[in-house]
Amino acid sequence: MNGLTLHERPAPPASWRVALPHSTAAVPVARALVRSALTEGEHGADCDTAELLTAELVANAVEHTAGPAPIELVVRLGPTGCQVEVHDPDPEPPGDLAHAADEVPDVWQEGGRGLLLIRALSSSCGHRPTESGKAVWFRLPAVPPQRRPGPAE
Repeated sequence: MNGLTLHERPAPPASWRVALPHSTAAVPVARALVRSALTEGEHGADCDTAELLTAELVANAVEHTAGPAPIELVVRLGPTGCQVEVHDPDPEPPGDLAHAADEVPDVWQEGGRGLLLIRALSSSCGHRPTESGKAVWFRLPAVPPQRRPGPAE
């Protein structure tokens, strides 16, 4: 043994890969899947932020890609946090994920905030080509567990 007890041992990495319909119905399904994945294990990433950023990625994939091909959600969990990827059939890269997070979107436009949120709230983000299109991803670090006061405190 390496000196860790069963209770101290970090949770093993886990991953999920789920095909979603190419429709707006995929957004709440993706949010629920990410929340379920993050609350099921001991991986500790912030569920609310992961849900929000996942919804942005899935909504962008639905809005900016054509055709009926499904969108794929990939969630990877490990002791240091999580990575969420959304795969779509369009090989064109998303809007520039490298812009500075302090850019302000046009307040009169309905869109334009999704990538800003992803850049601002994730520890890292990006995109890469895949055999069938592209994957857009973000990472969130594990959040230390909060200490809960006991009955005597």
